[in-house]
Amino acid sequence: MSERLTHLDQSGAANMVDVGQKPDSARVALASASITMAEATLSAILAGNAKKGDVLAAARLAGIMAAKKTPELIPLCHPLRLSQVSVDLFPRPGQGRIDIEALAKTTGPTGVEMEALTAAAVAALTIYDMAKALDRSMLIGDIKLLKKDGGRSGLYLRPPSRP
Repeated sequence: MSERLTHLDQSGAANMVDVGQKPDSARVALASASITMAEATLSAILAGNAKKGDVLAAARLAGIMAAKKTPELIPLCHPLRLSQVSVDLFPRPGQGRIDIEALAKTTGPTGVEMEALTAAAVAALTIYDMAKALDRSMLIGDIKLLKKDGGRSGLYLRPPSRP
């Protein structure tokens, strides 16, 4: 990779990139995460038997809220006017897993990858928090960017995973 890191100045000090002269364009990013758990834990979540309440509704809301707070959590991340954030949860009965997809959209001078990634990660963390009384061995993983589009670099699609 020959590109220089844009968040470092000539001396190696961190700096926020100036995007003031970049043209606005439609931006979209899709990220995912997963949380693996005991099958009994997933069954309890789906039945609404977690003591803290509706785990999936709370995770969805937490992910959306997290996307909006991304510049407060990630150093040097630009605040964006998000036009859409959605968090979809896909329980996988028989696999003891919930897959999460988070979509973020804006029109602006910089991308929304970090917002989508943050939404997916925080949704998974919320599931863990709300169900930890049932299963402390849950495993959060596979946090990744699936797609981004817009801006100078255009479309990126994550290559399919190998088995």
